[in-house]
Amino acid sequence: MLISEFAKRAGLSVDTVRFYIRKGLLAPETGLKGGSNPYQLFTADHLEVARIIRMAQGLGFTLREIAALAAEYNAGQITPARSRELMRMQLGRLEEKAAQLGAMIDYTRAKLAWMDGDQRDPAPVFGEYEGCGASAGKTSRRAAA
Repeated sequence: MLISEFAKRAGLSVDTVRFYIRKGLLAPETGLKGGSNPYQLFTADHLEVARIIRMAQGLGFTLREIAALAAEYNAGQITPARSRELMRMQLGRLEEKAAQLGAMIDYTRAKLAWMDGDQRDPAPVFGEYEGCGASAGKTSRRAAA
C-alpha cells in the first residue's frame, strides 16, 4: 500500500509516517514507480510496527527509546530478562507519573471546593500538594490563582 493508505489504516497522519521513516522507526520498501523518487510501499508488517510504536508511546516510551529498543530487538538482544528489566523500569516511571497526576487532581479538587465555598480560608497553593512539581516555599499566591 502507498503512504496515504498506510497512514489511514495505521491511524496516523502522513506527516507522522514520514517522521517515523526519518527516525528509522519504519523502513518501507521502494517500488519501481516514481522515477528518481520511488514510491514507498508499506505492508501488513509495517502496520504491526506502527501499532507497536503507538503502544510503546502509550506506555510512556519516547521515540528515541523506541528506536533503541527496536535496534536491540532486531539484533536479537531482547531476552526475557531484558524485557522484564524494561517493563520494571517503565512501571516505575508510570507509577511516578500517576502520583504526580494524583497530586494535581487533589489540588484541582481543593481549588474548586475553595472557589465554590466562601473563600474565607486561603486558597490552596499548587506547590503544597506532594508531587505537583513545585515546593511550597517557592509558590506565590499569584501562582495559586
